Amino acid sequence: MPTASEIAGAVHSAGTWDARVALIRRVPEEFGTAQQASVYAAIAKQVYVPHLKADFAYVHWRDEYELAPIADAYRLAHDLTDGFSNVEPDHLRDVLGDTPETLSVFRLLLGLTRQEFSEACSLVAEQSGLPKVGKGRVDGMEGGRKPNMGIAKVCAIVIDLMMTGQMFPAKPVGSTLRRKLDKPDTSTGWASVRYYAEHGVPLSMLLHQRQYGGAFRQLIDATSTQRGDILEDPVEELFIENGIPFIRTGSHNQAEIETRFGITVRPAPDFVVFDRNDGLRALLECKGASDGGTARDKASRFRSLRAEANRVGGVPVFAVLGGVGWRRTQDALGPVIRDTDGRTFTAATLSEMITTEPFPGLRGLT
Repeated sequence: MPTASEIAGAVHSAGTWDARVALIRRVPEEFGTAQQASVYAAIAKQVYVPHLKADFAYVHWRDEYELAPIADAYRLAHDLTDGFSNVEPDHLRDVLGDTPETLSVFRLLLGLTRQEFSEACSLVAEQSGLPKVGKGRVDGMEGGRKPNMGIAKVCAIVIDLMMTGQMFPAKPVGSTLRRKLDKPDTSTGWASVRYYAEHGVPLSMLLHQRQYGGAFRQLIDATSTQRGDILEDPVEELFIENGIPFIRTGSHNQAEIETRFGITVRPAPDFVVFDRNDGLRALLECKGASDGGTARDKASRFRSLRAEANRVGGVPVFAVLGGVGWRRTQDALGPVIRDTDGRTFTAATLSEMITTEPFPGLRGLT
């Protein structure tokens, strides 16, 4: 019986990816159940981990997150409120009505997303009979679109009630909850805002806010779709370039996937590959993970896809992975290799996927 190290070496030395798959499929035959996890982890470490690259040093950028627009809005908000001293609701209403882009400054002081600010406005509107402020309206105002006075008034009331601690009570005794207002720049309401506006924010305080918020946290959350696309787009391009029939799934075509191919797992895999007779030939899932815990949690998805693939006829499951989280081999990458029989690829090895069955026989069908 070979050792885990020996079979990992054999997989590494295999001349083709299909040969790798054949070797990995022999693991359950040659190793007991208690040993298999370590074998898959050894294969993962030697063969797959070297192709994983870090992606945590980058974010998908949006112009709205540049410093200049918020700096310009801040100067207006500061000057038009006399250094945040003239902050009565009626004056705030006029400031927002004339210079709506300043809303971003007040919203960020409160620590709210645009959606959260909109929800706060809805609470006030319901009680006062004033118009509701949807997220689209918040977007528009921060982009410079002037609102009517009713909208401006609702926004001003919300800013005042929250900043003065009237809208949401302090945390209940014994609770671990903490208001978003309970941060250094707003801990004493407008007084602390004025203090830091006059004296500047210490670098230690800026770093503290990054500690629990992250310098790019909202940007990362807002660009989650693009982070998924960074793996899926190259797969789609590869399939198109080679004439492989496929469907890239999404929320809009789940029912079609079930009706056309009998795939009932939800959500459907990211890609469904088929032949000219609509015969299902492969399932493919893309998963990024920047830390080991996330990778471990996402690994279970491939077990579900493997079970579904077996149910619909034993079609192969492919994985395209990204991020250093997959360097966690024992309970993350190893199980993925097991559930895909080694049909696991990264950006660095993606071009080799097209040489793996069933893709050679599907090339040029579209």
